[in-house]
Amino acid sequence: QVQLVESGGGLVQPGGSLRLSCAASGTTISIRTMGWYRQAPGKQRELVAVITGGGSTDYADSVKGRFTISRDNAKNTVYLQMNSLKPEDTAVYYCNTKILLRTFWGQGTQVTVSS
Repeated sequence: QVQLVESGGGLVQPGGSLRLSCAASGTTISIRTMGWYRQAPGKQRELVAVITGGGSTDYADSVKGRFTISRDNAKNTVYLQMNSLKPEDTAVYYCNTKILLRTFWGQGTQVTVSS
């Protein structure tokens, strides 16, 4: 049973930072492509960042230079470091992976950027 559990969200002022964590169980993240997505109210879920099993990363244009995805294989955990946060980054952030034909999601963690 694959489970993804996100944590680290919260309320932060514009320009601030947060680090999200996604703890995985039932699979080994070092061989998986892991992604962070977000969904703002009234909007579609969108890809924010992805890290492949080989360690390659890619980012949405809107977060390039501000967000960094990384992983700790020993902890089986993926991180999303978010710096220079903007109000438009406000959303529920989800961790994701795909195994064969199945897609797995965490429960999400709320990030609110507001003064």
